[in-house]
Amino acid sequence: MFIVNVEGAIYRMGKWLIIKRSDQEEHAAGELSLVGGKVEQEGNTANILEKTVIREIMEEVGVKVSTDVIYVHSTSFIATGGETVINTVFLCNYESGEAFPKSPDEVAAVEWLATEDVCQHPDAPAYLIDSIQLASEKLTKI
Repeated sequence: MFIVNVEGAIYRMGKWLIIKRSDQEEHAAGELSLVGGKVEQEGNTANILEKTVIREIMEEVGVKVSTDVIYVHSTSFIATGGETVINTVFLCNYESGEAFPKSPDEVAAVEWLATEDVCQHPDAPAYLIDSIQLASEKLTKI
């Protein structure tokens, strides 16, 4: 059994929306990350990954993104508690809203950073840098 997680690489005016995860988070507490969360069971649902990433973005940082999200890549990892997690990243086109830590138990801070700033940030984990670089390659599609 495994957990399914989704993340949104949200792009606006040359910058990416990056969050600092809350220190209360069980996995990757205090790390820089994309916005996202776990997929919940919903029965028979079409486009559940896409719907989940759009919902998680609104719930965590108060930003609306368009519904035409673009698949970037997927990975797997072992979470702090030992669970296997399948993580899927989508490129998301910003529509509206001012980003803020709407869910402070999950998000400690938000920041818009250029690609090179994310890649050179001393607190950016390798998986975040990989996701931003891969999402950057897909920008011509939004």
